[in-house]
Amino acid sequence: MRELVIISGKGGTGKTSLTAAFASLAENMLLCDADVDAADLHLLMKPTVRQRSDFQGGHQAVINRSQCCECGICLDLCRFDAISTDYEVDGISCEGCGVCVDFCPLKAIDFPIKTCGEWFISETRFGPLVHARLGIAEENSGRLVSLVRQESKKRAEALNRGMIITDGPPGIGCPVIASITDATALVVVAEPTVSGVHDMERVIQLAAGFRIPVMICINKYDLNPEQTLAIEAFSKEKEIRFLGKIPYNPVFTKAMIQGETIFEYDPDSDVCQAVTEIWDNIITAPEMNYLAHLEFSFN
Repeated sequence: MRELVIISGKGGTGKTSLTAAFASLAENMLLCDADVDAADLHLLMKPTVRQRSDFQGGHQAVINRSQCCECGICLDLCRFDAISTDYEVDGISCEGCGVCVDFCPLKAIDFPIKTCGEWFISETRFGPLVHARLGIAEENSGRLVSLVRQESKKRAEALNRGMIITDGPPGIGCPVIASITDATALVVVAEPTVSGVHDMERVIQLAAGFRIPVMICINKYDLNPEQTLAIEAFSKEKEIRFLGKIPYNPVFTKAMIQGETIFEYDPDSDVCQAVTEIWDNIITAPEMNYLAHLEFSFN
């Protein structure tokens, strides 16, 4: 089973719209939305939830006022100013470090595990979707990404699906690391801007550290031909497979508003032709071969 992860160095490159478009072209696949901090693939997929589970991660201090002597030790030790002068814990400010719990002389502070969000197994018109929603201002997004990917693999194996297409988070932080580890290959959606090129280079450097094959495509390439040429030159210099270029077209936004993929909204558009060519290049690329992935990993 192969896993293709769609990532970008920055937000707003069209990563999720492309993931949805690939889903309409792929066969025998399962979808995974690993962008748990700002999940939006479900807006295009309109899933029917079949299974809903809580995600628990981290702890939060709770002061038992009936046992508290108001000695002030927890106030002095808390480096996040999460405890008020009337000895109430602010759930947003509390980082769950546990210092107040360990040093409370009367053991008057409980430390229960928190429910940080939810994860779902759903059905869509294109196939199964495993996705999640992290709570507001909650942490542990990397753990939730790992959980979503693990459940995706279990579900794909149970349904005998040959491929997982994962919509990864933007950037290079912990959620991205959790989304690309052990993936078969990555597709980086680049934006032809100065910041887009810079962030693309950062995420490709991150992937190289994990020895995961990378491929590049450019979205809205015709808005800045100079930066498009810079991305193509970078791809050639670093010997990274270049998949193709997608022109700017408002059809992406119009399809998004309707909750559809571009192939459902306007299958005859120029962007549909470009995305089809890119998808053909992906599925025939040596990077998508598992043995080639192993060879890349040990080089």
